[in-house]
Amino acid sequence: MRSIVTVFAKELKDSLRDRRTVINTLVTGPLLAPLLFVLLINTVVTRELEKGEKPMVLPVAGAQYAPNLVAALHQADVKIEPAPADPERAVREQDADVVLRITPHFADAWNKGQTAQVEVIYDESQSDSRSAARRLHALLDGLSARTGALRLVARGLSPSLQQPIVVAERDQSTPQSRSGVLFAMLPYFFIIGAFIGGMAIAIDTTAGERERQSLEPLLVNPVPRWKILAGKLATTTAFALATVLLSVLAFAVVGHLMPTDRIGMTLDIGVTFVVRTLVVMLPLAALIASVQTLVAAFAKSYREAQTYVSLLMLVPIVPVLLLSFLPYKAQLWMYAVPLMGQQVVIARLVRGDAVPAVALAACFVCTALVAIVACVVTARIYRSERLAISA
Repeated sequence: MRSIVTVFAKELKDSLRDRRTVINTLVTGPLLAPLLFVLLINTVVTRELEKGEKPMVLPVAGAQYAPNLVAALHQADVKIEPAPADPERAVREQDADVVLRITPHFADAWNKGQTAQVEVIYDESQSDSRSAARRLHALLDGLSARTGALRLVARGLSPSLQQPIVVAERDQSTPQSRSGVLFAMLPYFFIIGAFIGGMAIAIDTTAGERERQSLEPLLVNPVPRWKILAGKLATTTAFALATVLLSVLAFAVVGHLMPTDRIGMTLDIGVTFVVRTLVVMLPLAALIASVQTLVAAFAKSYREAQTYVSLLMLVPIVPVLLLSFLPYKAQLWMYAVPLMGQQVVIARLVRGDAVPAVALAACFVCTALVAIVACVVTARIYRSERLAISA
């Protein structure tokens, strides 16, 4: 045990001396992603809220054919402007978000109590145009419903005849659970953070030391190689877990800087969230450290190891991103699959859902077992004499 601690202390001290490694691992990685995330969310949410609060600017073609409709839109805080000569082209070229076109037959159909048609010209592929069209649709639907009710009253009929079914909504979501949609990428940031946190250390303690020809003197010591490996893996795991911790704390801080309360959401990253996230990420960090060290052991140089280990970050992208955006119901077997189990646990914690103790245990134990297997495989590689020989 003393040998493992000695190697761990030596590798930890060497790693902390490297300012570039410390900055990239413990500063840039954990802090840059939260800052970019909060900047993006703040920009998008603030922009959409400001647009919703401002009067809507609506170019209208044929406003003279429907003065009552135009007056009703005015009362709904819509600023009417003359439509461009070619509304379709103006929308395509983003000179206008949406254009309302009223046909000459609108007045006749309206006066006869018939269905009058208008055209909403927009571009579904443009977010500004899409949101403006939805806002206009809501206004027109409301006006249509009020007009239909007045026509029924004028004929001595109850307006309830046109609505035989009334839907009473009972939303079961909470501000915390609704935030799961906005913050679905958090598990991805934490898992990738573990990869980034351990990558530089795994490369330096294996391919880097072999390239500097300092690995061979270390391996010739009368200490079992698995103990040397254990000390190196402990260092890599510690850096990976530290990166995850710093990422979680960073998101806990920046979560208060986002206008989530204005959109009915809340991000609560408290002590329970931090502890449970670290518990499920600990065996995954050890697994990542073992795999990164294993891959780096096959590289002939530091740069080659960087290339190989960097490719490992592609492994969690597909399953983690799929689970972030595709609907699924958590099953017990999901917690037993490394990467998937961490994704499901963290996603449920973000939503504020309760995670059963058996699920946490399954996530921790199963990932730990796979990590042990990876450590054993890596230890077999460390027995090779060619490991200490620089190319």
